[in-house]
Order: sequence, then C-alpha cells, then structure tokens
Amino acid sequence: MIRRRMVFLFLAPALVLYLGLMILPAIQAFQLSFYSTSGFGDDPVWVGWRNYIRLWGDPIFWRSVRNMLFVLAIGGAAVFALAFLFTMLLNSGIWGKKLFRALIFLPNMIAVVAITTFWSFVFTPRYGLLTSLLKALGLNDLAATAWTAPENVLGAMLVGLIWVSAGFFTILVLAGADKIPQDMFEAARLEGASNFQIFRYVTLPMIWDIVTIAVVLWSIQAIKLTEFPYAFGGPNIDQNLYTPAIYLYIMGFGQREPVYALGYASAIGVALFVFTLITIVGLRLLMKRDRLEY
Repeated sequence: MIRRRMVFLFLAPALVLYLGLMILPAIQAFQLSFYSTSGFGDDPVWVGWRNYIRLWGDPIFWRSVRNMLFVLAIGGAAVFALAFLFTMLLNSGIWGKKLFRALIFLPNMIAVVAITTFWSFVFTPRYGLLTSLLKALGLNDLAATAWTAPENVLGAMLVGLIWVSAGFFTILVLAGADKIPQDMFEAARLEGASNFQIFRYVTLPMIWDIVTIAVVLWSIQAIKLTEFPYAFGGPNIDQNLYTPAIYLYIMGFGQREPVYALGYASAIGVALFVFTLITIVGLRLLMKRDRLEY
C-alpha cells in the first residue's frame, strides 16, 4: 500500500502537467470548434456543426490534405527505402561504419532554416547547383525547369525533407539491427545468402517492431509537418505547400493579414487529431506480426 502511494506521489507532478497542458487544452479546443470566435476577447457564438460543414467543402483544406498524403506516402516510401538501403550496406561489414553513421545523421543536427536555405540554393532556376549539374550533363531542357514554381515546389521541398529524415530513421533501424546476434548473420553468409537476402530474411523480421514504431513516427511527423514547408516557402507561403497544420495556423492567426478564425481553426485541429488517430491505429493493425525472440 505504501509502495503504491509512493508511485502515485512521484507520478502526480507529471500527471498534473500532462492533464493541464495536453488533455484540458484538447478538450477546450474540441468545445471551441462548435463556436465562431476570434479568441481575442469577443464573446463566442454557438454555430454547432457549421465549422465542420464549412471544412468539408473547403477546397484549400482538401488541397492541404492531398499535400499531407503526398508527403506521408511518397516521402515515407523514399525515406524507408533509403533507411533500409543504408542499414543493409552498413551491416555488410563495410569499413568506417561509425563514420558513415555520423555522416548520415548529420543533417538532423542542422537547423531547419539552414537546410531549407541550402536546398533553395540547389533548386534556384538560373544558377542553382541542380541547374548547373544538369547543364554540365547536357540536359538543358531539364535544367530550364523552374523547380520552385508553384506546380513543382512541393516536390522540391520533399527532396530536402527526405534528405533530412532518412538519416534519423536509418539510425533508428540500425539501432535495432545492432541488437541481433552476429551468429545469425554469419550463419546466413555461410549458407551463401547475399546482403539483400540477409536483410530481407534475417534483419527485417527481427526488427519488425522497431520498423513499425518508425513508420508510426514518420506518419506523425508527416501529418503535423509545419516548420519545413514554412521555412522553404517563406513567410507568405504558397498554397501548394499548405499542410493541414499550416492551414490551421493561418486560419487561427493569419499571415501578413490577420484572420483570427479560432473556432474554424479548432475544427481543423479536431479533424487532424481524428486523422492521426485513425492512421496510427490502422498502421498498428496492418503491421502487426508475431514477435520473434532471439
């Protein structure tokens, strides 16, 4: 009994902070989504489900959802393809494994603003690194592409995001692979297995739980993506870079011109929460496997 009281006593401060800073504001945001208010001293006006009805017919919101799904699916496929490739190569006995691991993770140690500035220079149409490289290869038509034009800017931003994220998820996958007994790899090599076969039939099944967690983490990162598009697109961000999280912020506070539609922004937040919950539960069920012991 005393032990239970002590456990509760130690957990109480964290529980109070979690309830006060997370749960209570979430409940208040849900309540606010049924009102029309700027959130700056005016009396909230009850509108019921009108914010959600407006959200359902809002083309800008659905464009932001399409952008989010594009980042989630295409970006996720590229990030994990690179993470698996790097893991396979680094576990093949390559020299300087720790050095390559540090280099792969290096982009995560750089500020987002610095990274986006670098990639903005890479994609600069007239004198950027990509344009210069394509011209050197004789691909003049491709070099003339305006990579930062509204119709191409999302893809250009995604390249930079993949470059940054691949290192983090590689380290995450490698951490799980390093815990696998080396006897299993040696036995597979004695049987004549290639590096790809070792990764496919030994490494991947053994770290499936970690891969599941990594996919969930990527999904959450993609759904709440805000700072990278903002830093890439500048303060007056183009709608082609909108994500639901960015649209929520803009409707709540505005850009150059204030909006202050806090009730509508709260409805966007609730919709985002529901989508996040469905995505995480769906991924956990879809990727569920029997646990392997080693």
